[in-house]
Amino acid sequence: MPLASTRRTGLVDQVISQLRAQIDSGEWGVGDRIPTESELADQLEVGRNTVREAVRALAHAGLLEIRQGAGTFVRASSELAGALRRRLERSQLRENLEVRRALEMEAARLAAERHTGEDLETIDRAMALRESAWRERDMPAFVEADFAFHRAVVNATHNHLLIELYDDIAQVVYESIVQTAYDQPADDEGIDHSRLAEAIHAGDSQRALREAACYLDELLSLASD
Repeated sequence: MPLASTRRTGLVDQVISQLRAQIDSGEWGVGDRIPTESELADQLEVGRNTVREAVRALAHAGLLEIRQGAGTFVRASSELAGALRRRLERSQLRENLEVRRALEMEAARLAAERHTGEDLETIDRAMALRESAWRERDMPAFVEADFAFHRAVVNATHNHLLIELYDDIAQVVYESIVQTAYDQPADDEGIDHSRLAEAIHAGDSQRALREAACYLDELLSLASD
């Protein structure tokens, strides 16, 4: 979506609306760095102070994150998502895992019912990378692959609201994976997701739900130790 020059009245509100529209449309996704202050000022034909004020307002609302020296990044897809993420970031690991449990159990059930062949290929690729990284004790690669696996299962639900909710808490999910992965002993076999993948392949929604509950309960037990 191209940015349009603004009228000379209510400039800050107009800039806020245009920047929010870029996020709402998906033109700027969560995690993306937005154009610089000077670039936005040129595109919108307003002063840099106007852009700065609009960006600060959206940062306060939780949609943007200003990182000194790095730029400004999309933090959430909506004010509600921003508020949810801020709340989750203040939560304890156990609380975050309980939220994951609610979403991922339903995601597993729906993925078993609604997956496509492409979904299964994505799940299998993530599983293979996850298992390889664990065998090699490459923990950064394991975290990335584990997160990709869970996101692939969620995407296989084809429930857009569930996918958006999961995207909104993605950073918190990622951080919980980091915490629980590094807490496991080096000689541990790790938490197995192969049975969940098998249940999704088989289209067995109840088994998929049980398998998701099983690994999440195991993660919760690690958080309680």
